[in-house]
Amino acid sequence: MSKTRVIQVQPVPAESAGKTRAARSGRQFSYMRAPGAEHAFEVGDNVEVFCDHEKNNDRIRGWIKGIVVQVDNKMVAVQFRSNVFLTDGWMVPDRILWYPLTSEHIRPVSGGKKAASKKEKEIPDY
Repeated sequence: MSKTRVIQVQPVPAESAGKTRAARSGRQFSYMRAPGAEHAFEVGDNVEVFCDHEKNNDRIRGWIKGIVVQVDNKMVAVQFRSNVFLTDGWMVPDRILWYPLTSEHIRPVSGGKKAASKKEKEIPDY
C-alpha cells in the first residue's frame, strides 16, 4: 500500500484576488520600443541599398540606387531598374525589396529628390 500525502490549500479572500487583477490590468508593459528612424523616407526619394544585383550581366553584392515606392510604419519598399536577388538566390520579379526603417542596408542618396525639387521651384528672372 502506498502512502498518500494530503495537502491543505487555503482559499484566497475575494478582496485580495480583485486587487491583484486590477493592479495587473492597470500596468502597461512595453515589449517593443518605437523604431528610432535615422532617416525619414518618403515616396519618390532616391536611396541606395546594399543587396545582390546585376551589373554588366554579373551578379554582385553591393550598393545599388533605387526609388522608394512605399513607406509603412515599419518598412520601406524600394524599386530598382536592374534585376535584384534575394539572399537565397532567387530573382525578384517586380524588382522591389522591402527593408525595415532601422536597417543599416538602406541609406539616402546625397543630393536626391529634395535637391532636385529646390531647383524646380526656383523661378528664373527674364
